[in-house]
Amino acid sequence: MYTLEKIKKQIAKQINEALGGKIIRASDLVIPPQPDFGDLSLACFEAGRKVNKSAVEAAGWLVGEIAINGGIAGIKAIGPYLNFTLDKTKLAKGIIKEITAQTGDYGTNDNGKGKRVMIEYSNVNTHKAYHIGHLRNICFGDAVSRILSANGYCTIPISYINDFGIHTAKTLWAFMEFYKSQEPKTDSGRFLGKVYAKAVAEMEQDPLANDKVTFLMRKIESRQGEEYKLWQKTRKWSIKQFDNIYKELGIEFKHTYYENEFLEKGLEMVAKLYKQELLKKSEGAVIADLNEYGLDILMFLRSDGTAMYPVADLPLAFEKFKRFKLDRSIYVTDIRQNLHFKQLFKVLELAGVKGELVHLGHEFVKLPEGMMSSRKGTLVTYEDLRDMALKRAKEETAERHQDWSDKKIKEVANALVNGAIKFEMIKVSATQVITFDINQALRFDGFTAAYLQYTCARINSIIRKDGSKQTADGSKKTDKVDFNKLGEAREHGLVMKLARYPEVVAGAGEKYDPSEIAKYLFELAQGFNDYYHQVPVLKADQGVREARLALITVVSQVIANGLGLLGIETVPEM
Repeated sequence: MYTLEKIKKQIAKQINEALGGKIIRASDLVIPPQPDFGDLSLACFEAGRKVNKSAVEAAGWLVGEIAINGGIAGIKAIGPYLNFTLDKTKLAKGIIKEITAQTGDYGTNDNGKGKRVMIEYSNVNTHKAYHIGHLRNICFGDAVSRILSANGYCTIPISYINDFGIHTAKTLWAFMEFYKSQEPKTDSGRFLGKVYAKAVAEMEQDPLANDKVTFLMRKIESRQGEEYKLWQKTRKWSIKQFDNIYKELGIEFKHTYYENEFLEKGLEMVAKLYKQELLKKSEGAVIADLNEYGLDILMFLRSDGTAMYPVADLPLAFEKFKRFKLDRSIYVTDIRQNLHFKQLFKVLELAGVKGELVHLGHEFVKLPEGMMSSRKGTLVTYEDLRDMALKRAKEETAERHQDWSDKKIKEVANALVNGAIKFEMIKVSATQVITFDINQALRFDGFTAAYLQYTCARINSIIRKDGSKQTADGSKKTDKVDFNKLGEAREHGLVMKLARYPEVVAGAGEKYDPSEIAKYLFELAQGFNDYYHQVPVLKADQGVREARLALITVVSQVIANGLGLLGIETVPEM
């Protein structure tokens, strides 16, 4: 149990003893809006009802019922709120020693009790462009997976690749019509994105194109002939592209599923569910009529007999629960599929799937000039974005550090670019549209990954200048540090912020919300930078200097821990 949680439980226990029942929970104690009010605050409305008093009366009464001991230094009532001031020295000692001892594990918990949770994301399509809109999905999914692991869940990140849909036939039709003699020698996956865009544009002009694409899809689904061989060949181009992207971003999946592996099983299940009258025919198509649940209609087979995405989704869901013995299965997609997953989950429930099903929908990504569109030529691919961002990051890093080797410049630039991409995709709630601007994302000031990475590098630099054995990973023992020397209000503010980190991790896990960690880290970094500008560290007397170095060391550790949960590296120098 963490230091702040212990103090909260101690306070809640005393209050409940006074009230004569389990009325107050530790989580009811919150940080007040103004530091002058104290360190923790409790709204006394519930307590007042228990003892037949108003909230104001209950707050005043409780002041005399709680002993000032342990980590509590003072109590006062302000209106309907009971406010606690904590023992600053004891708190600082407890928190700093806690972080120093636990290092990278600080903030983790066992709330998940080892429950097996699969999180499925990066469900991209082969034969199409991998653009910056896909980056929100993969960065969000990866962060949620890491955060759930930190909360004690056994997480199983997987990817499900749509490699057998009608989009593949569109791309192959355009390839055979316009590019057959232009097979690429490099960047073949990137090339397929251009072919798909050509297919979309040409199909708008060719009235026979839809029939040709449908015919081609049937040939692919037959798994015979030249068309199927071409599909196999070009599919590998896309998969290689995806693997390269995952490697560059440091994304790892425990397993990858492909739509084509489940199509035949799905067709068998559709036939079975049709016999059971869970599915029915409508104008030649096979559908699930979910109107009685307020969920409209979900189509499984088109009237021409070709399969829709839900056909493969059925056996895949059963496979995941059976193979991995899941307690929960999470799907991460954009919000356009909200209804689809409500429909799919209802069908799976009716079909007998046992286990919790969760859909995490996220909003879109747009550019400063507006929404992306392949038809308008405003679609920015992952490769285009990364090439541009790396070029700029390398130039700026080389300009600041002319004595650095090319290898070191490249390593730092890569960390900056990965951090910029990931942080921009998860620093706001999933319900918010993101306007992605790489120029803003790479700034060293403001709400960016670079600002957080720079803060860690700055603390490392301070510690190196000290010349002691203190290191940014907190490896120097704090046994001889005099924590009474941390008497500045800003120091106490940092300690309280550090104490809250485990609560932030737990909250982000409960809500599947990486943005809570991003916002916390930004506030912590702001607090440190404000502190460092106002309070001397290296120029302070030895005892004060040691205490302040111990404090900023654990600030760096917590920022690194939080960035790690977002999939972002820190760098020793910037």
